[in-house]
Amino acid sequence: MTTLRNLLDNNRRWSDRIRRDDPHFFENLAKQQTPKYLWIGCSDSRVPANQIIDLPPGEVFVHRNISNLVLHSDMNCLSVLQFAVDVLKVEHIMITGHYGCGGVKAAMDPKPHGLIDNWLREISGTLERHRAEIDALPEAKRHARLCELNVMQQVDNMAHTTIVREAWDRGQQLEVHGWCYGLEDGLIHDLGIDVAGIGALPGALQAAIARPGPRAT
Repeated sequence: MTTLRNLLDNNRRWSDRIRRDDPHFFENLAKQQTPKYLWIGCSDSRVPANQIIDLPPGEVFVHRNISNLVLHSDMNCLSVLQFAVDVLKVEHIMITGHYGCGGVKAAMDPKPHGLIDNWLREISGTLERHRAEIDALPEAKRHARLCELNVMQQVDNMAHTTIVREAWDRGQQLEVHGWCYGLEDGLIHDLGIDVAGIGALPGALQAAIARPGPRAT
C-alpha cells in the first residue's frame, strides 16, 4: 500500500516553516475565516488561486471545476456561492479562466471525448454564438479568444444566479469580475468586465466582448 510519505513529509516541513515564521499563524487561522474574495477557477493543477494572487490561507474562498464554469444546474458551485455571499459576505467574485485551458480546447474539437462533452456543452454554445469572430482570427489566437469569451459568459451566468441577484436587491456590496491567467508569464489579464448590479451587466458584457482580449490582438 502506498502511503504518500513524501507528501506527508512535505506537510510537516511546511507546517514547521510557517510556525517558525509566525508562531501564532495556525492559532489565528483556526479561529475564523473572513475572506473578501470568492475565486471561481479551473481545476487545472497549474492554476492555484492563493499563490497567483499572493494571498495567505483564509483570505480567498475558492471553487474550482473544469474550465471555470458557473452552471445553474451545478449544486456544488451554487452551494459554494451561497455560503460565500450569504454567510462570508464576500465583496468580490473573480471568475478566472486561463489560456491553454484543456476543457476549452476539447470544446473546440469536434471529436467525441466521452462524459466530459456533457459538461463542455456550455463552452460549445459560447463557441457557436461567437463563431464568426473566432473564425476570423488567425488560427493560433482562436483558442485564447474562446478562453476569454468563456469567462465573460460565466460572468453573465454568475450575475443571473438568484444568489447574486438577491444580494444586489438587498443592497449588499458585491462585484463580479472576469479575468484570464497566463501560464507562460504568471500574469492575470483583466478582461474589462466588472459588474456591481444586474442593470450594468448588458453594457459591461457588450463592451468587454467588443474589445479584443489581451491574447486575441
